[in-house]
Amino acid sequence: MTVNMRYGRQGLDIELPDDANVQVLHLNPTPQLSEPAQQLDRSLYNPIGTPPLAELAAGRSNACIVISDITRPIPTELLVSPLLEILESAGLRRDDILILVATGLHREATQAEVVEMLGPHIAANYHIESHQARDRASHVALGSTPGGIPALIDRRYAEADLHILVSLVEPHLFAGYSGGRKTICPGLAATETILGFHSPRLIEDAAAITGNIGTNPADAEAWHVARLAGGADFTVNCTLNEQRQITGIFCGHLTEAALAAMALAERQSKIILNEPVDITITSNAGYPLDLTFYQAIKAATAAAQITRPGGSIIICQENAEGIGNEEYTELMLSVDDPHQYIQHALATGENHIDQWALHQLEKVLRQHRIYNYSTGIPPEQQRELFVEPVDSVEVGLEQALSKHGPDATIAVIPEGPYVMPCLASDRVGRMSVPQMKEEYHELY
Repeated sequence: MTVNMRYGRQGLDIELPDDANVQVLHLNPTPQLSEPAQQLDRSLYNPIGTPPLAELAAGRSNACIVISDITRPIPTELLVSPLLEILESAGLRRDDILILVATGLHREATQAEVVEMLGPHIAANYHIESHQARDRASHVALGSTPGGIPALIDRRYAEADLHILVSLVEPHLFAGYSGGRKTICPGLAATETILGFHSPRLIEDAAAITGNIGTNPADAEAWHVARLAGGADFTVNCTLNEQRQITGIFCGHLTEAALAAMALAERQSKIILNEPVDITITSNAGYPLDLTFYQAIKAATAAAQITRPGGSIIICQENAEGIGNEEYTELMLSVDDPHQYIQHALATGENHIDQWALHQLEKVLRQHRIYNYSTGIPPEQQRELFVEPVDSVEVGLEQALSKHGPDATIAVIPEGPYVMPCLASDRVGRMSVPQMKEEYHELY
């Protein structure tokens, strides 16, 4: 059996034994919007829970449009172009419009990435800047959440007259779903706020998992920070299918539009299994998500939801840019025992930049072995990242089958963390987004 896995830009064909006990988990088939530009136009003028953007923009002195960085495969140019037209038609000059890249603690967007995301016309004719979390002076303090997280938000957004968020809504490994409020926290937050959002306390919580809202403390904290920041006047949310085609566009109110997008993201991504499997083979969704090992915890965490304790996870990821940023790389290469390190962090509350990613990986390693195929990181260095390097996915499967036996059950997830596998007995398997929202309606 040949299965094509998302890997870099080109993909990776893997060969599985014909007699293996395999199930391949894809995103649920969801048709692309036949006319996404027209659907966006309709949604901009008939939004969910707010007046149309044209009405909101009238009389405003300036506007800040927030977009995701290159790590999200969102069709930014298509979504942003009509926003700019509406703002200018409402009387805003180009000099009064700022496009702000919500980088969180990621690096600044390069000029080439700006052109890739927004197209040459927008890149050449509009002010485009990146959020810089480490520059404390460029943020304003807006209070603290019930969980004690300080809301330090990019001054350019906080002080804008009109706030617009553009985001992709998809399953998120510990906040339930991405998009909406996460564009603000952690997207536009200062280091101190981001560390609070990624604290050992929140990462360790059993309810902080993919697809869970309501009882999820990380989801709740993101909403609290976003509301302290004043929320947003208007949002544009989209969902994508396995071919990265737009399946839904939801414009309007920060909460209502996001929840509508989450409901579609759930329907197209959630795959429910009755029993866990022995072995899960997954990707890290290919370019751009698998540019660095830093993002690999998304693949590992998703796979762990359906892999039995003691089972094996095999990940393929290109990692063309290596391990990740300097701080994450230094952290990973400085730790000898991840379990001891995280237990110390839980006992003391000690927290460092990107420690959360190690914490997520360590949680998976408590119960699973991870085999890793990567052409971007040398094998000896992969071992320092607490994974077992293999020369191919097939070699990794041979090793896993030698451990679990020839009758081992195998799940294959070609799209990686864009698929949301879960067990029927889990909360995410039992309940839908609308049901979770209704259960905790006071939060939403």
